[in-house]
This record gives sequence, C-alpha cells and structure tokens, in this order.
Amino acid sequence: MRTDVAHWLHHRTFRASDYDPHRLLEQKRCQGSTVSVVLPALDEERTVGAIVAALRRDLVDGVPLVDEVVVVDSGSTDRTAGVAGAAGARVVHVDDVLPEHGHVPGKGEALWKSLYVTSGDLLVFLDSDLVGFDPTFVVGLLGPLLTDPAIGYVKGLYDRPVDTHDGLVPTGGGRVTELTARPLLNALWPHLSGFVQPLSGEYAGRRELLEQVPFVSHYGVELGLLVDLADLAGIDALAQVDLGTRRHSHQSDAALGRMAGQVLQTALARCWGIGVGEDTLVQYVRTEAEIEAVTWEVGVRERPPMRSVPGYRGARARGRVR
Repeated sequence: MRTDVAHWLHHRTFRASDYDPHRLLEQKRCQGSTVSVVLPALDEERTVGAIVAALRRDLVDGVPLVDEVVVVDSGSTDRTAGVAGAAGARVVHVDDVLPEHGHVPGKGEALWKSLYVTSGDLLVFLDSDLVGFDPTFVVGLLGPLLTDPAIGYVKGLYDRPVDTHDGLVPTGGGRVTELTARPLLNALWPHLSGFVQPLSGEYAGRRELLEQVPFVSHYGVELGLLVDLADLAGIDALAQVDLGTRRHSHQSDAALGRMAGQVLQTALARCWGIGVGEDTLVQYVRTEAEIEAVTWEVGVRERPPMRSVPGYRGARARGRVR
C-alpha cells in the first residue's frame, strides 16, 4: 500500500459508534449549522416510509440533529411519494425543479436538483432502498463534518450482506465496486484507493463544496463526486465512516453491468477528457431459438455546478431555495 494512502486511512477513517448525537447537536448549535437529509427515490414504496419515519422519530423529533428530510421522487409509478409524505418527508418531484433545464433520467439528476430545494449547510444523502435502516448512519456521516472543520465530504463504508441459495452471507454484495470502481481507482486515481466503498449511496458533505462540482447522471454520480471533490478540496478534506452493516435490494448481473458501464463512462471523461454523452452496452440473452443481442444506452451526462445555475445564489441568500 502507498504510504500516503496508509496515512489517510489512519487519519480519515472513523466509526459511527464513536459519535454521540447529543454532543453533535451541541456542535451543530455552536456552529449555527443546519442539516438536510436527502433520499432520491424511484419506486421504493416498500422501504422509503420506514427510513423517513426512523429519521423523524430519532433525529428530528428526538435529538433534533436534522432540520429537514426531503425525498426527491424521480418519477415513481408506485406509492413512493404518498408513503414518504405520510411518514413525514417533504416530497419533491424531480421534474418540478428547474424545469427550464429539461429532464435527465437517473439518480444523479435527483441529487443535483436536491441542492436547489434544500436549505441545509450540511447535506446527507441516503439511498431509499435500505432495509432495516439505522438512523446511526446519519449520526456517523455527520460526525466528522461537525467535529473537524477541515473535513468537507464523508463516505459511508459497511458490510453488505447478500442473500444466496445458502442463506445470508455477511459480506459481499459490492460487485460493481470490486469489479469496476476499485480497479479504476487503483489504476487511475491511486490516492483515492483507500475508500472502502467508493460507490456507496450514503455520504454527506458541506454545501459550499457540493455546489462547486458537476453531478453526473445515473450511477456515475458517486465516482464523479469522489474524484471531483478530491481535485477541488484535496484528499485530506475527504473521509470515510464505518456504518456497520447495510442491507438493501440486490440487482441482477445484467443490471449491474449497465451500472458498471455508467461508472466507466464517468471515469473515462475525467481521466482522458473523453466527452460524456451517448454510449451503448451490448448484452446477450438466450431465447428459445437463439442468442439475442440487446443494446442499452449507458452514456452519462453532467449537470453543471449548482453554484453556476442562474437564480441559485439569490435563492440561497434568501435563506431557503424553493
């Protein structure tokens, strides 16, 4: 292991269990900071309500560490919006935010637009398909930000149990990470190779940093943020927190292949300046008569830094963006 990576691991890896929400609340009040929790969601009625309810119970109504919980609905066809709203979230439809900028599908779009509709100085992003959600995730992600002003962005790391025919395996489940993202980081950005879960959907950051970087569409957003924020603020401004165990729904190998294609497109754009845009991935399925080729678009698009969007600065100056 590189000496600089070993040093970063030692000084910038923390544990969620080391942070007490009451003490963090004192830090938050002394700093005059506000916190927004954002959940991008697409057809997650099965899990999003329990996540929102737990956040409201423990970290809004209990220890008021969180000031707002916002679900950004990416066009769900199920009851995601209704369930999230009933549980206590403010629900925003992605197409209602900055409609003059058009529509780009995918998770990255929801995260980018969340900057425009939230008010927190610190933002916490959570995937909305988590099973058995523990609000300690949010406490852990906020811990380094509220206790060390030099840290501006925090990624979650965790064990990812995966269901198999033999039962629940306590580790694994990170196939795109291990087969695509980690080899890319080690080869192209070795100073970032200390991140255990570079594609984790649980992370937090200071608005003043997040609004200065582009957001990539689809599943390239996490790698893009990691590389761009390291370039912007330096590796010592980034940290990771051990959140314990994370359980969520698992996707097929074919779906993960498409995700990997989007991660690869994001990496190519940052390493060699290859323009992001339309690209395709050919996958194969066996029908009764033959092998059939199926072509998928895995190209990604970038949204510009939110700070550059007309109207954003003025709305922020008024205290809340709507």
